[in-house]
Amino acid sequence: MSTFTAKVESCMPLKEGYQIVLDRTAFFPEGGGQGADTGMISSVRVLDVQEKDGIIFHFTDAPLKMGQEVEGSIDWEKRFSKMQQHTGEHIVSGIVHSRFGYNNVGFHLGEENVTLDFNGVLTTEELREVEYAANEAVAANVDVLVSYPDDKELETLKYRSKIEIEGQTRIVTIPGYDVCACCAPHVRRTGEIGIIKLVQMQKYKGGVRIAMKCGFRALEDYNKKETTVKALSALLSAKEEELTDFVERLKEEIFELKGKILGLNQKIFQSKVEKLEDGCDKVIFFEDTDAVGMRNLMNLALEKKGKMCAVFSGKDGEYKYVIGSKEKDVRQIANNLNEMFQGRGGGKPDMVQGSLKGTKEQIEKMWDKL
Repeated sequence: MSTFTAKVESCMPLKEGYQIVLDRTAFFPEGGGQGADTGMISSVRVLDVQEKDGIIFHFTDAPLKMGQEVEGSIDWEKRFSKMQQHTGEHIVSGIVHSRFGYNNVGFHLGEENVTLDFNGVLTTEELREVEYAANEAVAANVDVLVSYPDDKELETLKYRSKIEIEGQTRIVTIPGYDVCACCAPHVRRTGEIGIIKLVQMQKYKGGVRIAMKCGFRALEDYNKKETTVKALSALLSAKEEELTDFVERLKEEIFELKGKILGLNQKIFQSKVEKLEDGCDKVIFFEDTDAVGMRNLMNLALEKKGKMCAVFSGKDGEYKYVIGSKEKDVRQIANNLNEMFQGRGGGKPDMVQGSLKGTKEQIEKMWDKL
């Protein structure tokens, strides 16, 4: 049901928006790990729906008159997407439970992401096994059944439930795959899910957290990844199916080049240090090196030439710095630098690092006053 008629029973102004109660509604309130429906009630927009003590509250951006006859209209694209995700979650959770004995102990269905938490660990191979079986359930296109068994029937019924339920229990059954207590809307048949894709798995609280996308969300995810792969293929001039091997070779080449650059930098560092005078505090400017290179240059200068050394890397306007000493506490020097040149950084008594704004000339003048 995507549209319905109802009568306004109450409308209360809030700090932001209004709280409306209808005599009947098809809007699903937030619950069971699933967010609320959105949509319209006549001319006002429904932003959120919550349930408390059996009453469903619609939070809107404008008021409606008490007693007014209204037409509700659910944002069906969002609702159907959530139905695809939620029925997909039941299938996956049912398969994991039956094959591996793990329980679903956490579920969140957001606007973008769906996560499932299990109290046991799966391997990558087992995850793919679950995914394949879940899509077999989609292809089987079985009915999704909803029932309201009484207490006597519940005593003999085996079903999943994450919470103790008071009052009427609603059971959602996917024959051959899952039986679970659930308050949320589902698709009529499993074929409406389209596809179930398990996109990520990570260790979580002694078990695993699985991220999942179903139906049109899975299609959108595939399209984004396809666009990325095609863009990388064009940038690297490599076939799509060969991208992994190509990137591995590229990583090896970069690693070798970094090694060569490190060797060349060490020679440059050695040359710079040899030109320094012995026994005095040093300040060295080096246009382009990373934090590791700066520390290496500083340590080399301290070892060969002086009691204290500062290395600045960058260009006029913004520099990174590393300052070290065998004898002095250099933290106060860093504080002075940061205060004078809008800098930030710190460290230990024998070494500090950070960044600042200034010119080479300004920094050298300040250093001479230390």
